Amino acid sequence: MLRYALIILCGSLLITACGSNITKVNTKTDKSQLDTEQADSVTIFYSTNGNTKAKLSSKKFKHILNSKPPFIEMLEGVKVTFYDANNAITSVLTAKRGRYYEDNNNVLVRDSVKIVNNKNKELHTEELIWNEKLQKFYTEKNVTIQTPTQIINGLGMEANQDFTDYKIIEPKGIIQINSKALPLN
Repeated sequence: MLRYALIILCGSLLITACGSNITKVNTKTDKSQLDTEQADSVTIFYSTNGNTKAKLSSKKFKHILNSKPPFIEMLEGVKVTFYDANNAITSVLTAKRGRYYEDNNNVLVRDSVKIVNNKNKELHTEELIWNEKLQKFYTEKNVTIQTPTQIINGLGMEANQDFTDYKIIEPKGIIQINSKALPLN
C-alpha cells in the first residue's frame, strides 16, 4: 500500500512540475517563429523541360508561411543568374534584399538593384520585379541604363530577362542618336 502511495505521489509531482514548466515555456515562446522556416546559403534553380533558366541564391532565406500571400524573404544579398537554351549566361541580377512571392512567381528585389547582360548593358534601380512565368522585368522607379555608348535615365521600365530589349516608360536626359538615322527635310 505504501508503495502505491509513493508511486501516486511521485506521479503527481511529475505532472505538476511538467504542467508549470509547460506554462512557462508557452508564455516565453515567440509563436511567430513557428510560422517561419529559415535557411542559410540557399540556391534555387528555375528550369523548363529540364533546361536551367535561372539560378537564384541568397545568404539568408526566411520562408514566412502565415503571411497572405506567403513569401520567401531574402536578406543579406540576392543574386539571380539567367541562362539561354545553351546554358550560357545571358544576364546577372544582384540586389541587397528581395522577396519571392510563391502565389504569382514574382521576385521583388530592392536596394542597389543591378542587372548586367552579356552585351555590356547595365541597369541600376532601387526596386525591380522579375516575373518568372513571363520572363520579364518591371519597375515604376527611376532607372539608369548604361550601354557602351550612352547613359539613359528614366522613370519606369519593362525589359526581357536577358536585358537585350527594354522600354523606358518616361525617358529623361540626353540620348545619343546616329545622325544618319534621322530623316532630313
